Amino acid sequence: MGNRSRADRDAVTVEIGYAVVTALLGAFLAFGAVAGPVFTFELRHPARGLLLLAGTAAAVLVFVSRTVHVLWRFSYAGENRRGESRPNQPSQPGRTRPDS
Repeated sequence: MGNRSRADRDAVTVEIGYAVVTALLGAFLAFGAVAGPVFTFELRHPARGLLLLAGTAAAVLVFVSRTVHVLWRFSYAGENRRGESRPNQPSQPGRTRPDS
């Protein structure tokens, strides 16, 4: 795992929490959008089961894709395109060169 500072471990924990919470919210909305008519209207058995299955599949797909997307993006936040670590430099608005 390497030598990570307390701030790095906290940042990972916060990012995982953010990924899971936003993924749950998206999954809930996807399930509601697909399976909502089951709870709103009186549907027959085949349509009811199909919509619940499709809603569950949509919720799982949204949850997994959102979690992977957020964590994948976070894993590359500290690297540039060549895979090299970026210098730990504070933001300097209005400056165009990193060494200025």
